[in-house]
Amino acid sequence: MNLCFFVSDIHGKIDRYEKLFNEIEKERPDIVFLGGDLLPSIAALNELSDIRSQDFVNEYLVKKFLDLKANIGDDYPEVYLIMGNDDPRSEENSFLEAENLGIWTYVHNRKVNYKEYQIYGYAYVPPSPFLLKDWERYDVSRFVDVGCVSPTEGYRTYPVSEDEKKYSTIKNDLDKLTAEKDLSNSIFLFHAPPYQTNLDRAALDGQMIDHAPIDLHVGSIAIKRFIEIKQPFITLHGHIHESSGITGSWKQKIGKTHLFSAAFNKPDLAIVKCDLNNLSGAIRVLL
Repeated sequence: MNLCFFVSDIHGKIDRYEKLFNEIEKERPDIVFLGGDLLPSIAALNELSDIRSQDFVNEYLVKKFLDLKANIGDDYPEVYLIMGNDDPRSEENSFLEAENLGIWTYVHNRKVNYKEYQIYGYAYVPPSPFLLKDWERYDVSRFVDVGCVSPTEGYRTYPVSEDEKKYSTIKNDLDKLTAEKDLSNSIFLFHAPPYQTNLDRAALDGQMIDHAPIDLHVGSIAIKRFIEIKQPFITLHGHIHESSGITGSWKQKIGKTHLFSAAFNKPDLAIVKCDLNNLSGAIRVLL
């Protein structure tokens, strides 16, 4: 048995993290995936009396994962994580430095091995209406949907070149990351969901800008095509909180690939639990 937990879009909510740690201690999964949007906003950080600085990664997450590791010893899971579009990339180095403590592996734009599986991570999302652009890329071209803000605008907490802002795409990144590799045993930890699926439906019904309708599906075309062509074993997604409430499903299958989303728009913590040997038995638990 290879029991996996997958959570995403926790947004620094302490009560959700505490539920996650309790569930890990109780069930002892082999792997835990964290799919981005892990940190609170700066405003929220200032309201947390038990955190004396704005360094949520080190002051809370690192300490809690170290405590968990001390409590469960050899049962401590492999933890793989990425950041999300609401997470300032200025905090990326804190996640990388914490790898040296043996509590997690940061997998954005990387491949690591777990038994016979290959774990990949990718944090970028297509252009959104939001102004923080640290984790936004053009999708398959420089097209920007109605109502969205170009990656060349907005603001960033992490310096990138003008060429990267203007010309980088999710499609090209995925091509470079995977090249000619066999992905039949791969697990992809994405933040963005694929376009026009059960996982990317936004609550934008009836909304228009300058008489142009806004697309109700806001996922990545590049990720959708990537899944269709490359057929990885599993893809994990977040980002669009309300999608499962609208479509009625937090999962989908494209060809041989199982897709799961852990984004959720209620106060509960949503945990997707699956056995790598029995993906059809995957469940989503709300705590």
